Formats: sequence, structure tokens, C-alpha cells
Amino acid sequence: MKERGRLWWRDGVFYEIYPRSFQDTDRDGVGDIRGIIERLSYVSRLGVDAIWLSPIFPSPMADFGYDISDYVGIDPLFGSMEDFDALVTTAHGAGLKIILDLVPNHTSDQHPWFIESRSSRNNPKRDWYLWRDPRPDGSAPNNWMSEFGGSAWHYDDATRQYYYHAFLAQQPDLNWRNREVREAIYDAMRFWLKRGVDGFRVDVIWHLIKDAEFRDNPPNPAFRPDRPPHESLLPRYTADQAEVQEVIAEMRGVVDEFDERVLIGEIYLPFERLVAYYGKDLAGAHLPFNFALLSAPWNARGIERIIADYEAALPPGAWPNWVLGNHDRPRVASRVGRDQARVAAMLLLTLRGTPTLYYGDEIGMHQVTIAPDQVRDPFEKNVPGIGVGRDGCRTPMQWDATEHAGFSAAVPWLPLPEDYVHENVQNLGEDRTSILSLYRALIDLRKQTPALVSGAYVPLAAQGELLLYRRQDDEQSILIALNLGGEPVSVLSDSIGLSGEILLSTQMDRDGEAVGETLDLRGNEGVILGPAKGPVI
Repeated sequence: MKERGRLWWRDGVFYEIYPRSFQDTDRDGVGDIRGIIERLSYVSRLGVDAIWLSPIFPSPMADFGYDISDYVGIDPLFGSMEDFDALVTTAHGAGLKIILDLVPNHTSDQHPWFIESRSSRNNPKRDWYLWRDPRPDGSAPNNWMSEFGGSAWHYDDATRQYYYHAFLAQQPDLNWRNREVREAIYDAMRFWLKRGVDGFRVDVIWHLIKDAEFRDNPPNPAFRPDRPPHESLLPRYTADQAEVQEVIAEMRGVVDEFDERVLIGEIYLPFERLVAYYGKDLAGAHLPFNFALLSAPWNARGIERIIADYEAALPPGAWPNWVLGNHDRPRVASRVGRDQARVAAMLLLTLRGTPTLYYGDEIGMHQVTIAPDQVRDPFEKNVPGIGVGRDGCRTPMQWDATEHAGFSAAVPWLPLPEDYVHENVQNLGEDRTSILSLYRALIDLRKQTPALVSGAYVPLAAQGELLLYRRQDDEQSILIALNLGGEPVSVLSDSIGLSGEILLSTQMDRDGEAVGETLDLRGNEGVILGPAKGPVI
């Protein structure tokens, strides 16, 4: 493994782009690769180091690209392979890495592999998917449920067997116990790595292996009726199987055939199980995504406990990471409120570990209400009315106040909120106190301050809605004070050994302010403090 010295994926900031919603250049209302190229100067100006793209492979789009029909192509909706190569070249020229979204758990039912598998029980690719006989009464082989509602088994009339799909029936699961399946996906990974891709974010990586005996999942005693139906069962036999670690180690081996590449895993598990995905001797995923902030109650003591538990669970030498938003969860500005979204940004960009931003969060985009006749998300269509819809966090990027927010010359595939005429890149970029200016300043300060990149995390005792911690190395000690409440708070400087000056406030109006006997924070304010003179507070 070529991991010595500084590593870009440890030091850098990641930025997720949902390509359908970033920039449209061919006037069809859907974003494309050329649109991403067109907006790379904005991404560079933001200061991030790597772009993670949601799937752009050929797909029938039953789940908007997470149902792949060709692992080594580009869907014409997004452009061509020439466009993709141009994106990699241009991004690399601007100092940006490109991460692809690999979806190896399942394919589209239109993938040639599945078409072959479905054609006959005797087809050589039959075992590439999970086929089972019905029960004696003709019902599904077991009680496994789809994450998108209903049974996870779909009956095939032609061959009189059921196939398993953890998500939509149009997304049959691959059989990762089959060696040929593994090698086919590994070859696809090499195809993209040879084209200059800097790594992969692997979709639902903890789902890849299922129980070999296909045993029923047990009931979930904590299930609530207002939750998605699949949560009525505990996924004991459908996810997080011990054998998946072998698969991940093999994927890591493929990535390690190339210099300075990264393997990231999408995993929604408690910390004690999540950290297993770093692998034996850290030979698994470089970064098993830590999604704790996506669903955490927003209060100082709860966040403090999450950070402590995560830091304590990490294996020796493992590098942490934090995620504040993604394409599956409600926007942070709607989860914590517009004012606290600034505090959340400061938290994300000052914690120890690699931060991942979601496009639009840097301009405070909120969850958009989607009318019933405009719903596109199959999850919401299958399980309506309980708030699982993902369309609201996938709406087009708000670039300016022109029609369709500068995203497209056509009606966008998802609606824009009315406030886009005010809340957009052009307006906020001209406002030195805006949330966009804050994100730029936070990322810049992080780059200029080694302790914020690689320093230790040192919690400090605090009460109420005040969260205090230091980031420190041998040369610097930086203090972060975050008020997660709406009321002003003060802390005696002597009680935390505080001196120096404010380097940055979430309100963008206190730079250089010296700290006196007390550190005073307004409601919904965070500050970063450093030395006024010399390297140490």
C-alpha cells in the first residue's frame, strides 16, 4: 500500500454533486457532465478538494441511476465518455479529485447479466443473482422485505422462481458469493481507475452479502407504524454479514493497485459495527461513511456524546470522517434551522476527520416541498405519506435569480423553491456575511491551519447548549465554541485557559476580536479562536 506522508483524502474536503441537479447544458431540464465542467470554477472557488458524483452510468432510471445497466458506460442523459474524460482532465487540472458512485449490490433488471440470468434456470449467469424456489404454498421464500416497501422477492413466471431485490423489483441483487460476479465488478472498477478516477463511494456496501441459509429476519420490537415498513424486521440476515469484510478487502486490493486512490463505503450502522468496515489491519474501506450527524437530535450534549463515542470506537490509526448532508436525507438547513445551519457548517469543518459537503448546503438550500403530482422518487411513491421522499433534497442548484435559477433553459426535472430568487450563488457570493462566504472562509481557514486538519480532538467541559473543544497539534491549539441554542451564552476565559483572538465567527463579523475575561456568544453563533501572537494559546 502506498500510504505514506500526507494523504489527499485525509486532508481534503469532499463535495457531493447530484448530477441531475447541478447544471443543465443541453436544455432538457436535467443536469449533465458538461454542466459540471462549466461550474468547476465555482467548485474550485469554494475550496473543496474532491467531487463525488452520484451515478452517471447507463440506466433505465427507475431509481435515478442507482439501477445500472452498464458499469462501464455513460448514460446519454448525462453526456458521453468523451465528456467524462474531459471532466476528469479539467478537474485534475484544477486540483480536484473525481470520485464515482459504484453500485455493486444490485443491477438494473435491464442489465445484460440479469437478462441472461432470467432467461433460464440453466443459464451460466443464473447464479449471478439470488434465485429461490417458492414455499410449498407458492409464497415468497422468506420474510425479507424491500427497503422501498413490500416483499423483497419478485416472482418470475417464466422460470417459476423468485429473485431477491433489497430495493425496487427493477433492482435485482447480485450474488456476491459468486466469484465471477466479484471479478466482473472488480474489472469495472479497474476500467474507471485506468481512466483517472480517484476512487469510489460504494453504495450500500454493508448489504453485499446475505445469509447463506436465507433465514427469516426477526421482528423489530421497537418498530413504530410511522416508520417505513421494512423497519418492522431487524435486518439480521440481509445486511452486515461477517463475510462482507472479505469482499471489502478485495475491493480495497483493487483500489490499491493504483496510486493514491480512495475507497469509501456507504454504511448506516451503529459506531461499534461501522468501524469494522475499516477492515483487519485497516485494509478495508479508507472511509466508512459516518452519518451520525444526519439524524442526530440537535443539542450540544447529544452532539458531544456522538463525537466522544465515535472517537472512542475508531480502531488505532483509522481516520475519521463526518457527513452533514446527502442525496437521501433532508437538507441540513431544514433539519436544524437556517441559523443553526451556520453552526453546523462550523462543526463539520472543524471536527477531526474528512468532511463531506452536499451541493447546495453551502448556500443554505432547504428541503423543498414536492406536490403529489410532481413526486419522482420511487420510495415516496411506494411508501407515501410518512416523509421518506428524497425529491426535496435533490432539487436543482440555485445559481442566480433568472428563470429556472440559472440551472437550465428548460423546466427543471424537479421544482425550485420560490426563494431561489434571493437564495442563490450569485446573490450570496456578493454578500461577505452570507452562508456561502462562511463556507468559503471555513474551508480556507481549515487549509491554512494544520491543527484543524490533523490535530487531535480535545473536548472541553461545557453546559447547556454550548459545545467546546480544541483541535491541537505540537505547534497549535485552536478552540472551537459553538452555541447550539438561540440564547446568548458566556464562558469565563480562565475556566478554559482561553486567550488570543477570534479567527472566524459564523456571523462573519468578529475577525480579529481579542478575547477578554469572558467569551461571549450570541444565540446561534459559533467562533473559532486562535493565538493573537505566537503559535500557542
